[in-house]
Amino acid sequence: MAQRQPLPEQVDKTYGPFDLSTVPAFTGGFINFGYWRDIPVGRPLTGEDRLRTEQELYRVVLREFDRTVGLDAVDVGCGIGLGAALALREFGFGEVCGLDVHPEQLDRARYANAALLTELPSRLRYVCGAAESMPLPDLSVDCLYSVESAQHFPDMPGFADEAARVLRPGGRLAVATFFATSRHAARALPGLLPSYADRLDHPHVIGLFVEDLAAAGLRNVTARSIGEDVWAAYDRWLAQTPLEYLWPRRFLEAYETGLLDYYVVTADAATAR
Repeated sequence: MAQRQPLPEQVDKTYGPFDLSTVPAFTGGFINFGYWRDIPVGRPLTGEDRLRTEQELYRVVLREFDRTVGLDAVDVGCGIGLGAALALREFGFGEVCGLDVHPEQLDRARYANAALLTELPSRLRYVCGAAESMPLPDLSVDCLYSVESAQHFPDMPGFADEAARVLRPGGRLAVATFFATSRHAARALPGLLPSYADRLDHPHVIGLFVEDLAAAGLRNVTARSIGEDVWAAYDRWLAQTPLEYLWPRRFLEAYETGLLDYYVVTADAATAR
């Protein structure tokens, strides 16, 4: 096992002994809220529906790259590695590095993807490291993406700087997660959602993250909302799923009251340095 870094208590608990990937709300193990645009309405949702939405969120992010075949990618906050495996299988990257700060998650990733690691040992790997201190060389990555992990990053300017450092000229970043819509919203969210109150999630403000990326030297920074294809349908899933605590359903309230939304953020590295 990789040398363990000190982790915030809730991050350590949630992704260590608790193992969030086993929670019914995240059926399939991808640990994301999902992209629900093509899921039929008017009938009960199935486990297959839920898994499809989690996979589709990765595809939405990975389609932000104009070209993927043969290129090198890093999945920042890869969890148990299913998204990195999907990226390799479906998008033809030359190499995918799944990066995660939690050693127990990496152990699960290597177990869950053992067959693919055996089949393609030179093209898939899982590495321990933090988003703001990636154990990767300068100018070593063509495509850097992160799916529903950045809400845990404690240092978004540091992450932006690291992304700019590791991306090759002409490389691209794509990040998907939920953000506070304003500074006021960031102050209000801990009073509504316990995951913010206990510091599992950080109420990063979308506009500030866009500024961080630009300040790091990345170009063409864009942020688009996909909340209409996330929150209401995800809440439908929660409504029919056994939950130990009911507070996760407050995410829909936070969205409907304008405190947070789900975004896909992209940025490009300079073509020459």
